[in-house]
Amino acid sequence: MKQNRTNSIRRVVQSIFALLVLISIRIFQDELFYDPFISFFKFNFHYQILPDFDTLKLIVNLFFRYALNSLCTIWILYLLFNSKSVIKLATFLLAVFFVLLLFLFLVLIHAEIQSNYMLLFYVRRFLIQPIFLLLFIPAFYYQTLRKKN
Repeated sequence: MKQNRTNSIRRVVQSIFALLVLISIRIFQDELFYDPFISFFKFNFHYQILPDFDTLKLIVNLFFRYALNSLCTIWILYLLFNSKSVIKLATFLLAVFFVLLLFLFLVLIHAEIQSNYMLLFYVRRFLIQPIFLLLFIPAFYYQTLRKKN
């Protein structure tokens, strides 16, 4: 009984720490990552031209940020569900989504079509924010409930 309580407390503390890491990534994004689109999307970007950027540096930084967010996502999912199958599926989906979203992002920034700026904004958002965590938690929870029934 005491072991279960200690385990639960440890999982809660680790979950809070993982969330703090995600928050820190967001707070220190300007210092940690090269992303000229941060300031571009803060203002009325609909009638602006895209800022100058170094494509390779941008890809590396997007990958690094996505990887950090993904590691925290996987960690939180592990703490919530304690299931290898959930972790395997989440890892696979995160990898596939990264490749697809990065490809779409690169097409959009090199096409420079102003009508696609909103699409560019949302694709970039999925790359730099841990949105998949918010999508995976209810999906895996629902799947867990279905397996029990």
